Amino acid sequence: MNLSQLFLERASRFASQPAITDTANAVSRLSFAEFSDGVQALAGGMQGIIGLRPGDRVIIWMENNQALVETMFAVWAAGACVVPINAKLHPREVGHIVGDSQAAALFTTAEGAGKLAAHRKDGSAGTRVVIVGSQEYRTLKSASPVACSDASSTDPAWIFYTSGTTGFPKGAILTHRNLLYMAMTYYADIEHIEPGHTMLHAAPLSHGAGLYLLPHLLAGGHQVILPRFDAASAVQALADYPAVSMFAVPTMISRMVQAARQTPEWQGNISTLIYGGAPMYVSDLIEAMDVFGTRFYQLYGQGESPMTITGLSSHEHAKAYAKQDLDALATTGYPRFGVQARVVDDEGRDLPLGEPGEIVAHSDCVMSGYWNNPKATAAALRDGWLWTGDIGRLDAQGRLELIDRSKDMILSGGTNIYPREIEEVLLTHPAVYECSAVGRSHPDMGEEVVAFVVCHEGSTVSPQALDDLCLSQLARFKRPRQYFFVPSLPKSSYGKILKNALRERLKPDCNADETSNHA
Repeated sequence: MNLSQLFLERASRFASQPAITDTANAVSRLSFAEFSDGVQALAGGMQGIIGLRPGDRVIIWMENNQALVETMFAVWAAGACVVPINAKLHPREVGHIVGDSQAAALFTTAEGAGKLAAHRKDGSAGTRVVIVGSQEYRTLKSASPVACSDASSTDPAWIFYTSGTTGFPKGAILTHRNLLYMAMTYYADIEHIEPGHTMLHAAPLSHGAGLYLLPHLLAGGHQVILPRFDAASAVQALADYPAVSMFAVPTMISRMVQAARQTPEWQGNISTLIYGGAPMYVSDLIEAMDVFGTRFYQLYGQGESPMTITGLSSHEHAKAYAKQDLDALATTGYPRFGVQARVVDDEGRDLPLGEPGEIVAHSDCVMSGYWNNPKATAAALRDGWLWTGDIGRLDAQGRLELIDRSKDMILSGGTNIYPREIEEVLLTHPAVYECSAVGRSHPDMGEEVVAFVVCHEGSTVSPQALDDLCLSQLARFKRPRQYFFVPSLPKSSYGKILKNALRERLKPDCNADETSNHA
């Protein structure tokens, strides 16, 4: 069975139930019957007018809205594969994904289409750009509806582009089976969903929030969409709708705590607050439970095993909160239902409890590979196991504790940022000899990007010039928040830059460099 078949069957069962409420501008609400009709008509336009064929890739690049969800399910109904990408990405980065995925079509806003036009590469010349809300889009939606696709459960359904340490995004191929199994583990581990229950979407639907559309829509849940995250709006929605669940990164939850504290006599209707995407400080988690109660679920996963490796249940949160068991709250919990998770050495041998090593996972959620990247696939998938690149250890109870994230990845506000792509941009400036981007602890965002820069002898460059360079080629959230101009970078005997040594310089009791400059 594929996602399209299952969705259309479930939509007919819940026909009169609310499916989607879009809160942007004038509030729009669709029943399951209305949503299903729109999806099938749009799928017909994709096939009959655009000429979409089974297996084609369709990029969706826009902020959260009803059209994003409608387009996603229409792509599946047409037998194709969605490629949702972060609305915050720089058009240069989007252009790379368009070319790499060889997308047949790209759905975006008028603003997005204008930005993209100047950054499209030769490889994307055949990609049809469709502006949601345009006459072309309305024509597509007026086409004759199609029945659901006959895609196989092993066909690609979602290509999840994540940044790589090479500086180029990698597309993790998630099949219909992967995503359906992810939904099953949601029901097994997180919560039972009834028709009319609410899933609040404030995080980007191109990532975790979009993945969790599936278990809720397939169970008859009501999707309430915020165009972007606003703490006050999210807290109000927790009070306005029944049985609300929400996926959020820790930064979002911390801001919602403050918003709730500022709202007199606030009371929410919380089913489950699911958090992941970055570590959460235990002190922040305790404060959040003081305000929102203990209906929290922490998950650990990657795009390569979507949202599904380990989890700490709401029961475990409540038990640890009652006992003030800080050690338990510092873990990411136990392997998910049907998931095997291990901590191993470089040879793949299991390590004793408490000893750090690489986290590997095996389940029906694990991707089939990286799109058009056999070398990266071979490195990540070995004998059916996903090598995450994350370092962790198992405690005496079998819970997983994360120690360090993939390679040198920086986690800022729950968003993955890889230093290499920033460094490659900085190195294009003629004054820059070498550089290294690292993450510095930040009380709200978790980490923020800073860069150590070595200039060519006799050359100088201002922080503003480097800022302008980064903003011309990267998403704003990836630019360094501070530049440290240093005479040299610490290196190993093999010439590798020692990022750990640079991170040590950033600790409060250390002086990074007397010539530091603020961006």
